[in-house]
Amino acid sequence: QVQLVESGGGLVQAGASLRLSCAASGRTFRNYAMGWFRQAPGKEREFVAAISSSGVTTYYADSVKGRFTISRDNAKNTVYLQMNSLSPEDTAVYYCAGRVVSVAGQNREGYNYWGQGTQVTISS
Repeated sequence: QVQLVESGGGLVQAGASLRLSCAASGRTFRNYAMGWFRQAPGKEREFVAAISSSGVTTYYADSVKGRFTISRDNAKNTVYLQMNSLSPEDTAVYYCAGRVVSVAGQNREGYNYWGQGTQVTISS
């Protein structure tokens, strides 16, 4: 069993940056691909970014490409999401997710473990 705990959310103004962290329990973290998803009020949970177990391969949603960067530190069992040039459209609860394969994926159905989420609010 893997537990994921997100942190780093908050309220910032448009144009600002935030870095989300997701700490994972368990010794098998290095074998899991990880992802970030978000859910805005009244909308479905959507893919944001994903990273392979090695960190070599990454994927991004078109809406965040060039602004967000996903990374991981397997020694610290942590995955990060650096978010720059934030806009009110980025306001959502951000979820960290893990899957028991090494290949990164963009479909939420492919993820086995989920964190509780962290709120990100961007004011205009």
